[in-house]
Amino acid sequence: MTSKKSIKELVHTFKTSEDTKVVYAREISYVLGTVALIVAILYLICGTWPAIVTIESESMVPHMNVGDLVLVVAYDRYGTLQSYAEGEQTGYGRFGLPGDVIIYRPNGDRKLHPIIHRALSWTEEGEKHIFYSDTRAVEYVAQNAGYITKGDHNPIEDQVGWDNYRSLGSPILPVEKQWIVGKAYAKVPYVGYLPLHLKEVIFILILLMVLQELYVHSKTKNESSNKSSKRKEKN
Repeated sequence: MTSKKSIKELVHTFKTSEDTKVVYAREISYVLGTVALIVAILYLICGTWPAIVTIESESMVPHMNVGDLVLVVAYDRYGTLQSYAEGEQTGYGRFGLPGDVIIYRPNGDRKLHPIIHRALSWTEEGEKHIFYSDTRAVEYVAQNAGYITKGDHNPIEDQVGWDNYRSLGSPILPVEKQWIVGKAYAKVPYVGYLPLHLKEVIFILILLMVLQELYVHSKTKNESSNKSSKRKEKN
């Protein structure tokens, strides 16, 4: 009983204390708790993590632009993942063209930033393809089974136009399903600029909440002091 009472007392003190240090700790904990709740809800809805990504390049222009905030869901949630080739047959499309836009880890490497591009078609290992850009035709033989991918704005497929991903150290392979983080489900323009500066946003948010709490605390203290002064004057 003693320990339970002491815990309750500590919680009550933490919630009601006007000590500056406790106020800071309380506001920070509220912010972190809110963030954790949002993360949990997003994971339950989307079935994958990260559930939100920000467009940082122009490879998907005009269907996705820098600063767009994109909601990501598991690739098998809210409908089967469809490639561009499948979407042309079924009439299904997302973000201006047939098929799904997927978020994947190049060659399954978790150290690299995920890529968000459209799934064009599924290829089997050893299958031959001819890819065309504005200036050349490239013959490609798939080294493994997976999705051929491409940015809507890029001139050629990821699997042969990998010069922009030299940090990988090798060409981008067809995307195996286990490398897929999820598929793009919806987007909100411009809001993605906030996650690009997430640390600054959280710092400003916490600072504003703390300042607001200190203001309310100071106001309450002054009102209490004024009431006390009036009582003394009456006496």
